[in-house]
Amino acid sequence: MPYPYAEDMHATTPMRWLRQPLALLGTGLLLLFVLCAAFAPWLAPHSPVQLDLTARLASPNAAHWFGTDELGRDILSRALYGARISLSVAVGAVALSLALGVVAGCLAGYYGGWLDTVLNVYVSNAFLALPGILLAIAFVAFLGPGLGNLILALAISGWVGYARLVRAQVMSVREREFVEAARALGASDLRVLLRHILPNILQPLIVQAAVGMAGAVMAEATLSFLGLGVPPPAASWGSMLNEARAHILDAPHMVVFPAIAVMLCVLSFNFLGDALRDGLDPHSQMRSEATR
Repeated sequence: MPYPYAEDMHATTPMRWLRQPLALLGTGLLLLFVLCAAFAPWLAPHSPVQLDLTARLASPNAAHWFGTDELGRDILSRALYGARISLSVAVGAVALSLALGVVAGCLAGYYGGWLDTVLNVYVSNAFLALPGILLAIAFVAFLGPGLGNLILALAISGWVGYARLVRAQVMSVREREFVEAARALGASDLRVLLRHILPNILQPLIVQAAVGMAGAVMAEATLSFLGLGVPPPAASWGSMLNEARAHILDAPHMVVFPAIAVMLCVLSFNFLGDALRDGLDPHSQMRSEATR
């Protein structure tokens, strides 16, 4: 059975959207962060927890390219290891929230009725009553700091957006001819959802997931800045910024380099999300071709 939207997505080659400057920039930055996270033990010139009080608050120099913090720890090494935490949180939180959102959105959009009312009206609105970052702070404060708890808190506070997106997409696809044909042939609800509906709603989910990872990186930095992220001595960009507050005037390099890392990581996911949106949307492709 052909999938109309899936065919559009398969017809779109990666080279088409990689020709865009922002797509190339986002892909290059993201690849750089992935490499830094994967090879941090080999790239880091020093241990991220090694103390050297004789070199505390040192400005960038040949021995410490990004300088040192108030305990003499190498900021470059800590920034490289911080990429591990940020990317782990981004991937884990988005994957978990996406899984919860897909299940809830498919149930609400496919069956409708009282189930849609409970999930979409009562449960979703209850989670949307508080801003996501405040909800994440409440969960982390209740569960305690830690990488697993941080991922769980961000997933619990972020699944609603995916659920509503999936619900809307499922409701628009479930009445199409190929879905009706599958039902007429005796396909079960699970098979209809997995084989005929989900492949046709992947485009907006991929874009939303890419943008959601940018939000997860920013949320992780925020929670770590507030002392609710991964506990020390683990290196995190947010905790590095928190430690730099007292030395923003006498050692500004402590703020500059972690802040640049957060900014570039968030920008890479946003650029990649915009490129995916333009590349996977057939209407956007037709508009771009018409303007050539």
